[in-house]
Amino acid sequence: MIRWSPLVRADMDGLPLEETADVPFRSTNAGVMHACGHDVHMAIALEVAQALSSRQEHLPGMVRFAFQPAEERAGGAKPMIQAGILEGVDRVIGLHVWSELAVGKISIRPDVVMASADMFTLTISGKSGHGAQPHLTVDAVTIAAEVVSALQTLVSRETAPSSPVVLTIGSVHGGTAGNIVAGEVVLEGTLRTFDRALRDRSLQRIDELAEGIARSMRGRAEFRLDSETIPVVNDPGVATLVSKAAAGVLGDGAVVQLDPLTVGEDFAYFLEARPGCFFLLGGAPTGPRVVHHTPDFRIDERCLLIGYRVMSAAVLALLAS
Repeated sequence: MIRWSPLVRADMDGLPLEETADVPFRSTNAGVMHACGHDVHMAIALEVAQALSSRQEHLPGMVRFAFQPAEERAGGAKPMIQAGILEGVDRVIGLHVWSELAVGKISIRPDVVMASADMFTLTISGKSGHGAQPHLTVDAVTIAAEVVSALQTLVSRETAPSSPVVLTIGSVHGGTAGNIVAGEVVLEGTLRTFDRALRDRSLQRIDELAEGIARSMRGRAEFRLDSETIPVVNDPGVATLVSKAAAGVLGDGAVVQLDPLTVGEDFAYFLEARPGCFFLLGGAPTGPRVVHHTPDFRIDERCLLIGYRVMSAAVLALLAS
């Protein structure tokens, strides 16, 4: 079997946003734009692939490039892995441009880089009826209010303060009119944590707590996990190797360690299957602060060359190790 080492992964999907940034490469597709820098990831990976191809006969091994769709929906990595993209691969590497990290800086951690990211739905069911006769109904709005409030006790009273958990209910929909008791309320939320065991327990407790409260108030609660991503965890050995390669290109002062981020990334599944490293590439533009997943997202294009140089050096270091 050919020894492929490493695999370089670049995601390529956009987001359903109308681009407002005044740039010459503004999206030509209405309602769709690159608001998270995946075009940067693709450009860097393609340049690295082209450069390595020009010297292929001098390389001590093969390099596989994976151009992944559907990262934003957290559904692209698993099918690629199941289809055999990692066969013959012993290590993996990827990057993410970060608009809040200065150009010329690289963040590499030897452990957790990003949190798990789970999206869930809770459907609260009661019994609808006239607002003038609430005793003949089971008010789903009242039940939902209790559930939303109680869920925060999973963070404040069931989780150690040293183990960060973010639990957000971001959408509440229910009812049809002000004088009708709602028979159903749908809650949508997200759970983020850096520990996989804590993640699993918290998801179970969301289900248990919602169902327990609903039953105590004569209603029902149904929990559904809509999408899931485990934490992004680097291999210490590979992270150290990549860090040294980056320092060799940019200097020791350019390599930093940001705190773990509570955003999610399904490169986590590549790292679950193989040792590897996922690092952040500084791309903060000049001027006002720019945030990922917004219509005015942009980066400082100088990061493209830096990302190419660091990724190339890291791949060569992995091939030589």
